[in-house]
Amino acid sequence: MRRRRNPDERHLLASVMLKISIVVACISLWTLLAAGQIAIPGELDYEFVSQPGEQHDGTIEIANTTDEPVEVSISHVDYLFFADGTTSYPEPGSVERSNASWISVYAPDQLIIPARDTVAVNFRINTPNDSSLRGTYWSMFLVAPVPSPVDAAAGSEGLGVNIVVRYGIQIITHIGDTGERKIQIMAADLTLNEEGTRLLLVDVENVGERWVRPEPWAEIFDETGSLVARVDGARLRIYPGTSVRYRFDLPDLDPGPYKALVVFDNGDEYVWGAQYNLEL
Repeated sequence: MRRRRNPDERHLLASVMLKISIVVACISLWTLLAAGQIAIPGELDYEFVSQPGEQHDGTIEIANTTDEPVEVSISHVDYLFFADGTTSYPEPGSVERSNASWISVYAPDQLIIPARDTVAVNFRINTPNDSSLRGTYWSMFLVAPVPSPVDAAAGSEGLGVNIVVRYGIQIITHIGDTGERKIQIMAADLTLNEEGTRLLLVDVENVGERWVRPEPWAEIFDETGSLVARVDGARLRIYPGTSVRYRFDLPDLDPGPYKALVVFDNGDEYVWGAQYNLEL
């Protein structure tokens, strides 16, 4: 039996709903973008092949796409990412293969870009004259507009939200063609995507000294050994000490046992693979 609310309960419920409505209205009225918006017209990664003792110069362009001046911050960090989806931005120079200490930036930490203008931020890499250097070293510049204070007119009852788009520009240094290319194929999992179709997920870690960006695919065989499908995956960059998760969207196959041969082809003499038993 449905319980009837007494007048005090109805009054309390109406008061709560009114407060919720006020909060929602404040959010919709006072959600603000960060002051100005920026764009990076060029690449988001700069790749240099260097030898110990060499210098390399680069330029990052930052564009103000608005009709007002915008203040921009530039910070230098290290960059790591992992197969579980986590990323981290440690202090520059704290990661073993960071090249942050090699890089000089000819710009302040914060600068103002005039309306509809573009500024050039120059940097120089001084690769240390160290014969023990091998493989790939990297770091990242984070570029973002500086949020302005939320409009005071919102008042104490208002809620302001600043939305800031931040760009990451990776600076990569390879020491010649040196460095071991080596990956470790880790866990694999069979799951469903949002549409209810099967996914084969394979985690891969770079345990070598040089980045790799292999072309991945999965070959699916039935219990007779016949190839029934080949599924390509996205090419992902893997730095030493980082890991990624490859996704293979499987076709609609009849229920039963299958074998999956997963291949990672680096486009050179380095090719890796693993085999899995699947029960669909």
